[in-house]
Amino acid sequence: MGKTKPVACNPRFRRRTQAPAPLQKKSDGNVSSSSYSDLVCEVCSSGGNAAELLLCDGCDHGFHIFCLRPILARVPSSSWFCTSCSNRRNYKQFPLVQTKIVDFFRICRSSNDALHKSPQDARKRKKRSGILICTKKRRRLLPFNPSEDPQRRLEQMASLATALTATGAEFSNELTYRPGMAPMSANKASLEQGGMQVLCREDTETLNMCKSMCERGEWPPLLVAFDPNEGFTVVADRFIKDLTIVTEYTGDVDYLKNREHDDGDSMMTLLSAHNPSRSLVICPDKRSNIARFINGINNHTTDGKKKQNLKCVRYNIGGECRVLLIAIRDIAKGERLYYDYNGSEQEYPTHHFV
Repeated sequence: MGKTKPVACNPRFRRRTQAPAPLQKKSDGNVSSSSYSDLVCEVCSSGGNAAELLLCDGCDHGFHIFCLRPILARVPSSSWFCTSCSNRRNYKQFPLVQTKIVDFFRICRSSNDALHKSPQDARKRKKRSGILICTKKRRRLLPFNPSEDPQRRLEQMASLATALTATGAEFSNELTYRPGMAPMSANKASLEQGGMQVLCREDTETLNMCKSMCERGEWPPLLVAFDPNEGFTVVADRFIKDLTIVTEYTGDVDYLKNREHDDGDSMMTLLSAHNPSRSLVICPDKRSNIARFINGINNHTTDGKKKQNLKCVRYNIGGECRVLLIAIRDIAKGERLYYDYNGSEQEYPTHHFV
């Protein structure tokens, strides 16, 4: 991030594929593979790498986690079904109907004129606000630049609605605090072990500007698509400049101690407290935004690291911990978005990532 030297985030990220159970458990809880000595992977026909060979709870066929499409990064602990048994690839497209999209994302109806404005209107607005644009260039972080075509913005929102609906989640562009989880009062940046960098006033204003644009329907120029190798992916739908705030990582906030053995989807570290019992994670399985579908790099390979174009950064904003995904270089239209799940640590196994 250039001169800012952000504190690295340690995402405890769980892949978006449902997790498998062990092959067979003895009464003492240990796994036994005696009944599966002849088990081979249905994809590569090999019985090697037994520790990474999964058994479908539906058909009893075996699959290596790295042969699955999308891959699994690790062997999880709950029930798992192969694609033939679960039909997970049959995703229904969200209808490209403006009223349905406005309702899904709770866009303010009194200010959703952005969904109606023509490209000519957008160009006029951009010309009139030239002085403001020049001012933004002096900031460390930049707001995203929405697509000018309102129909294209509807398509972008519909692609996210499709992914959220397919994964059973509601849209939320804010951190949410639910009964039985961590309260809002627990989210204190002052508890961060080693301290957390403070987002300056100008950058906070930029973040608030991005939030306001989303509320009006001026959406980030991003498309969500399903890839057979990587699952849901996010693609830049127009040029994104270096140091642009792409999105905030959102979802339900809970204590890490409550989620240590949870197979929850895509958990992200929010607060690494000196006292581990006060550490927090973001859980986007029930409520989330587009950040949930941005994939990670294979940080074990040179080619994998080259794909990284975003950085995950935790900031102190008004005394509260927040997680932002920020462009670390210019991103071309059509380029997929990737960041390193591990930050400066190597806790999450990414060696099977595409």
